Parts: sequence; structure tokens; C-alpha cells
Amino acid sequence: MAFTVPLPRSPLDDDLARWYENTLGWAAVDGPPVQLVTGLRFDVLELPAAAGRAVLRRRGAATGPVALMGRRMRLLVAAGSAEELPGLLDWLEWGGISLDLAVLGAGGRMTAPIPPGRSGSGTPGAAVWLRAPEPGHEVESSLPALRAAGRGDAGAPCLVRLVAAAAAECHRVRLLSARPCARPYGAASQQLTPQRFASS
Repeated sequence: MAFTVPLPRSPLDDDLARWYENTLGWAAVDGPPVQLVTGLRFDVLELPAAAGRAVLRRRGAATGPVALMGRRMRLLVAAGSAEELPGLLDWLEWGGISLDLAVLGAGGRMTAPIPPGRSGSGTPGAAVWLRAPEPGHEVESSLPALRAAGRGDAGAPCLVRLVAAAAAECHRVRLLSARPCARPYGAASQQLTPQRFASS
């Protein structure tokens, strides 16, 4: 009779969880992979990486820390934003439109990216920071939030602008991916050239 023995936890995982807990004060769950608990210090707005890159290039769509894992980008936003997202999308007139836009709030988890400067982040598809949180600084004050939430952080990015940009870019990516690769019916036999439209 064969017995299976669980693999021992990696010291790297223990060290990673301790780094997030001790350096940033974020709740972390030992892995593998190590995961960060959302809804306590921050929520996460998740979207396709292509849409996320376009958001990061936009002027006026300021963000806090940003992580990438495979084809998904994760933008950290103020805790409580997950509850606001459905109403915010309705108010921005994106309600009822299928967007590849998700949010992680209370009780959620995201894979912890390897902190900058540490080995192990070169694995394909591994979670990495594109804009890392800065140790020694209060991360929460840099997270996009609703001004009406009464946080009083004049320098914090605006959640409304970020969500508006994210929704527009998610919709654009969805439309571009839905474009047919094949020609329309009958197009193979018709070639549009100036000669076809010359007056007779």
C-alpha cells in the first residue's frame, strides 16, 4: 500500500509571506503559491493584460501598484471598491455590457508577486510587479478610491477615472478580438479595384 507524503513547504514561500506581512502589513496565506488576502488593505481590479497596458498608457488614469500574471493585469484599488464597481459601471453607462473586467474584494485572494530585486520572478506566467508597492510608504493612500468615500486623500488617484478607462479598454479589446478573420460572404470572388467602379 503506497502512501503519499505532502511536499515540504519551500523556505522561499515562507520568506515571501513574511515579507508581505512584515514589510507592507498585508495579510498573506502560505502557498504554494503565496497569496495576498484582498478586501482588508486593498481590492483588486483585474482585466486582460492588453487592456491594462492601454490603461497604463492613458493620461489621467493614475494607478497604484500594478501586477501582471500571465495574460491578466491586476490594479490595486482602495478596499471597498469591489462593492462599488457594479453601481459605478451602471453610472458610467457600461452596465449590462459584457466586459472582461473582474474585481476581488472581501474574502478574495491574489497570487503574491515576487518582490522586485528577488530571484524567482523569471518563471513564465509568474506573478510580477509592473508598479511595485514601496516599502516604508503607506500604500493605501496611493490607491484609486472614490472621492465620496470620505478618505480625504487629495493625492489619491480617482477610481471613477480608472474604471472608466478600464471599461473602455476592455470593450475595445473585446471588439478587436471578435473581428472575423475570414472575408465576408462572397468577398473571395470579388476584388474591389478602381476599375470595377469606373463609369461606363
